[in-house]
Amino acid sequence: MLAPAPAGGLERVVRALSVGQAARGHVVTVAAVLERRVPSASEAAAQAYEHPFIASFAGTNVLAVPVIVARRHYWRERMVVRALADQHAVDIVHTHGRRPDVVDSGIARARNIPAVTTVHGFTGMGLRTFVNAALQRRALRQFDGVVAVSDTVADALQRFGVSANRVHVIQNAYDQIAPPLSRTDARRRLGVDGDAYVVGWVGRLSREKGMDVLLAAMAELRDRPVTVAVIGSGSERVALETDAATRGIAKAVRWLGQVNDAPRLFRGFDLFVLSSRSEGTPIALFEAMDAEIPVVATAVGGVPAVVSPAEAYLVPAGDPAALAKAIRDSYDDRATGRVHAAAARARLISQYAVGPWLDRYDRLYTTLIAARQGRRADRGAA
Repeated sequence: MLAPAPAGGLERVVRALSVGQAARGHVVTVAAVLERRVPSASEAAAQAYEHPFIASFAGTNVLAVPVIVARRHYWRERMVVRALADQHAVDIVHTHGRRPDVVDSGIARARNIPAVTTVHGFTGMGLRTFVNAALQRRALRQFDGVVAVSDTVADALQRFGVSANRVHVIQNAYDQIAPPLSRTDARRRLGVDGDAYVVGWVGRLSREKGMDVLLAAMAELRDRPVTVAVIGSGSERVALETDAATRGIAKAVRWLGQVNDAPRLFRGFDLFVLSSRSEGTPIALFEAMDAEIPVVATAVGGVPAVVSPAEAYLVPAGDPAALAKAIRDSYDDRATGRVHAAAARARLISQYAVGPWLDRYDRLYTTLIAARQGRRADRGAA
């Protein structure tokens, strides 16, 4: 269960896990919480049908159920999810993201069904986010199992009070939905002319993703003809556009907005930059590795476990000067970048395949279900 954005790493993980489990013979239902932005029921149904995440399950054995509710109508959401749970024989509930962790996971506990969540990372700033994060941390302590996508996320969970025996590290895997476009076709989609050197950035426009750090680095790269193509949306876009204009680099930044098939465009980039302040195991990094393009990334979260200095330029988080130097080095030394990119793709293929990843989740589900059944038996014997 999740509250999906139109596209993103979390959504890719949930789809890969759901489709993979269904292909193994499990009955999988994905509940997707969508906030209603139109008044009529028929329009709401059309909205659900057209949502890219719901549409991505077409032709699969996964039942994707939209849970359409008005903004902040959490009580209505719980009612719909409770009814959904009553309609299906559920062995385990798996949530992804803060909203279902807090609002909906209690329904599983009330029915004595084991509940597991995957924590993909920690996001956002501000008072409201702080309060919501505190609610999520409290909810996480009640889950039968909490999956961390990196060791750093696991360490944070234990600091937040989640019992160590409930925390399980399962790094994300990479599931290619569609092959990347050719460089020519991808650059046509990106609107890139000729042989321009394009730095790709893909993600949510929020502080933890560090787009402001890349803009500061770009201000130090005026001596190189570098353009940044930004794919993604978020609450900070207006402020970031203003920042680019203030730094005098507005013409060097292309704001492309949300692109639902962004993974297919990576070969249009000459370099991929991940400038995050915090991460779990980012799917966008896998997408760059799959496209076999050079990478500059901040050494945060699970990133250093995915790529070493032999496969990417790694720089400290929040350091525009270091980021600018790595981009300049990549621009000046294309041969080393190609060597890094080839090594990164080989590592992706060898270490981040979907099959072993599904095996780890299968074992976790089996263990949690057996433990819950054992507790039921103990209570019955008592």
